[in-house]
Amino acid sequence: MSTNHLLEINQYGQSIWMDNLTRDIIQSGELKDMVENQGISGITSNPAIFEKAIAGNVIYDADIEAGVRANLPIDKIYESLVFADIRNACDILRPVYEASNRLDGYVSIEVPPTIAHDTEATITEARRYFQEIGRENLMIKIPGTEPGLPAVEQVISEGMNVNITLLFSVESYVNTAMAYIRGLEKRVAEGKDISKIASVASFFLSRIDSNIDGKIDAKLKKGVDDISVEAKLRAVKGKVAIANAKIAYQEYKKIIRSERWQDLAAKGATVQRLLWASTSTKDPNYRDVMYIEELIGHDTVNTVPPATIKACADHCNVGDRLETDLDNAYTLIENLKDPDINIDLDNVMDELLVDGIDKFIQPFQSLMNSLEEKIKVLSPV
Repeated sequence: MSTNHLLEINQYGQSIWMDNLTRDIIQSGELKDMVENQGISGITSNPAIFEKAIAGNVIYDADIEAGVRANLPIDKIYESLVFADIRNACDILRPVYEASNRLDGYVSIEVPPTIAHDTEATITEARRYFQEIGRENLMIKIPGTEPGLPAVEQVISEGMNVNITLLFSVESYVNTAMAYIRGLEKRVAEGKDISKIASVASFFLSRIDSNIDGKIDAKLKKGVDDISVEAKLRAVKGKVAIANAKIAYQEYKKIIRSERWQDLAAKGATVQRLLWASTSTKDPNYRDVMYIEELIGHDTVNTVPPATIKACADHCNVGDRLETDLDNAYTLIENLKDPDINIDLDNVMDELLVDGIDKFIQPFQSLMNSLEEKIKVLSPV
């Protein structure tokens, strides 16, 4: 039997979670096998994943029909399907949660993307999701928008596990880490235990390179007279996301060395790990596992879609690379300001956040439309 390279990654202090969840893999036993034998120690989901899982899949029809008979509105039928899958996945991962002393074994579910800019609605839905799903190893996903971070702080203070998603800039990661710290401090001030709360900061990768590569390709297409300028532009392609992530990890290290964090750690707090997200390579010219190989390091998570999981298991070159070539990473990011390159990274990150929320809203609405059509078909005449 060939070596599964995913199993080698854990020795470097990184956990591999899967960015996918369907009822098919739960009921077939595939998920259980991946958890028990293939190195998968957590699950992340989002509206796009559930849209693909549910739309057109007859495995959900019986439950949809039951919702129709119970006269449930569409949103409640949607939740009945998704919550059931999340609970079952949590149960499959519960042994990992217990064996890892609550480090891993989590299943993430996102609050509706339509409320990404509404602090109070996010808090309300996070509370409801956590209570109704009723699993200790549940993580509530909250977008790292400006209104999302006060929600993160509040739900952490209430003892919920949180996955802060759609982080692109190093600054957004630092703001997220501070929200986590404030939430823990608030809980400490109330005399409550902080030792059983977990959080990850989902830092996105391939979307950054796709955006910047597109801008570089547009410049190259217009034509560049100077060969040295062309070389500068080409040197940036496919490199920014990994450099950006390496810099974010250095900020993580500063945070956990701080007196403020050490005080919380002494009270039992668990570090908020950086989670590498959007890790499938979009450009076929790039190595298909580069967003895994280049970012293996201590106290991190990589959430990986199924195709990339298979690719990594087959041919990942595993090593501790997260803190290699740091000088080059800082230089690369600084060089984006070079007039010959002229890419405003802050603007790119703002574009990506807006686009990221939209990429979740569209499949969420599409799924609701699909459910509406299916309900019509399954409704009694």
